[in-house]
Amino acid sequence: MTPPFTVGEYILRAEKVRAVMKEQSLDALIIGNPSNINWLTGYDAWSFYTPQMMLIDLNDNGIYWFGREMDAGAAKFTTYLSNEQVIGYPEEFIQRPDAHPSSYISNWMKKSGYIGCTIGLETDSYFTSPRSIADLQLNLNTVKWRQADLLVNWVRVVKTKAELAMMHRAATISDIAMKTAYDGTSVGVRQCDLMADIVASQIRGTKDFGGDMPALHPLILAGEAASTAHPLWTDQRLKSEQTIAFELGGCCKRYNVGLARTVHLGKNKPKKLTETAKAVTEGMHAVIDKLKAEVTTGEVHKAWQDVLDQYGLEKKSRIGYSIGVGYAPDWGEQTLSFRAKEKTIVPEDAVVHIILGMWMDGWGMELSETIHVQRQSSSRLSKFPQEVQLING
Repeated sequence: MTPPFTVGEYILRAEKVRAVMKEQSLDALIIGNPSNINWLTGYDAWSFYTPQMMLIDLNDNGIYWFGREMDAGAAKFTTYLSNEQVIGYPEEFIQRPDAHPSSYISNWMKKSGYIGCTIGLETDSYFTSPRSIADLQLNLNTVKWRQADLLVNWVRVVKTKAELAMMHRAATISDIAMKTAYDGTSVGVRQCDLMADIVASQIRGTKDFGGDMPALHPLILAGEAASTAHPLWTDQRLKSEQTIAFELGGCCKRYNVGLARTVHLGKNKPKKLTETAKAVTEGMHAVIDKLKAEVTTGEVHKAWQDVLDQYGLEKKSRIGYSIGVGYAPDWGEQTLSFRAKEKTIVPEDAVVHIILGMWMDGWGMELSETIHVQRQSSSRLSKFPQEVQLING
């Protein structure tokens, strides 16, 4: 195994992060989000259920991974880090009330000259516990700590050519997964059996490249369950006259691409589904037409809302977000959000997931696209047809 990108790609990413650190007068930055660790180094292992951090300072080789000693070996074949840059803490620190890995990490930092520095810290991450933060700050009480949530996430928003190529691969996998969903939909099929086939196709990928498990698990929203956003599958069987939404995706080297589509299992599409689908499809086209570099997320949302207003429909939740590298439970980058009146500017070469879910009374439908934002236009990564598919049943 080797890292998915060249060493030059990772050097460029570190340079971008260090430039922002200098702007914020940070001597170093501690990262707990495994997505950010992966983006900066390539490190990839299911090891983030125990405390795992990374430190980046302003020196060229100043990148260090901290994690469980038994997981340090993954750095040898997923990163370009040297042995000196991989710091594994002993097993005696694992899940004990009287010891914590942050104590080991902070002692290493003391010995390595970080006393008195100004250090940024991700404090709002799923993966950095309050105890991890408290122990770091207690043991390094001469450090000037600053909140640096989403610093790396915002740098990640603009994708390189290499990243875009990887996301096109992920989009290919998402299309394969959706075709698997369509092909397997019929009356009497258990949701769990269909889900098993979908997951297998996501991981199998293509003959040229395999897939990873997406950061957001695929969802089947069938019948009444489609009236809400994120229900999990069951062992119930698909029924005739159900409208079924699939919220799936593809993932390649931890780069995620989302894709949602809707089918109706029956002889005819209900009128309310046909009318809603028409509005949603028009809204998606309006969003894609509006999306380009330097527009605001609020302006993009307004293009969608203008279509909804014509049809007398309402959607209260946001319609999209930036997407890229991700581990469970979320593939969003937690940066760009497409909501009414938002003033955030969308940069060139951002990749966003626009998901137009309409969760109605007793039923629902979804249509989504992962979209590459370009200077004067935008383009969707998926090639899968957008129309609601009628499957006889």
